Amino acid sequence: MSQLDPAFVASSSSSVSDRRFYVFTAVVSVLALGVLAWLLVVRKVDPSAAGADLAFMPAVNACFNAVSAILLTMGFIAIRRGNRRLHRQLMVSAFAASSLFLVGYLAYHSVHGDTKFIGQGAIRGLYFFILATHVLASMLVLPGALMALYFAWRKTFARHKRVTRVLLPIWLYVSVTGVVIYFMLRDSRAAAGLH
Repeated sequence: MSQLDPAFVASSSSSVSDRRFYVFTAVVSVLALGVLAWLLVVRKVDPSAAGADLAFMPAVNACFNAVSAILLTMGFIAIRRGNRRLHRQLMVSAFAASSLFLVGYLAYHSVHGDTKFIGQGAIRGLYFFILATHVLASMLVLPGALMALYFAWRKTFARHKRVTRVLLPIWLYVSVTGVVIYFMLRDSRAAAGLH
């Protein structure tokens, strides 16, 4: 009876596990995008319908984005200084802050629908440029963050590093522009006399 090479068995088991993870990540990412598209594009909210007042959530969500950006930056500094333990804690915390943002974002838009930008002129073009790049980049954050966490958990740090070299600037951009978008929306609505 022939024996299987232990390295082959470990490699085969790892690739099956990786495949399952990739399928999981794809399903979660597509579901998240689908729910967002449904909330913002398809579903129409009746403003007269009674429901929870989540008008405070955009400010809370901006805070989650700001905290995420700070944690990501601190996590980058920690790993550059060789402090893996602190890096891990900061990056898991950044993922948690971004996850809380996503939950708050979904909750707010499920009750209040889409928020319209009221500004006119050059600021309107700037707003929509920032919004478009933010939305496109944000589509990469969830699958990228899940891959980065997975590779770190599996201790496949070369793969983790390849993902995070691309992911970090994208995730930072999305977090920072999320805060910028909040203030631009808030200021445009305040200038128009809306809340």
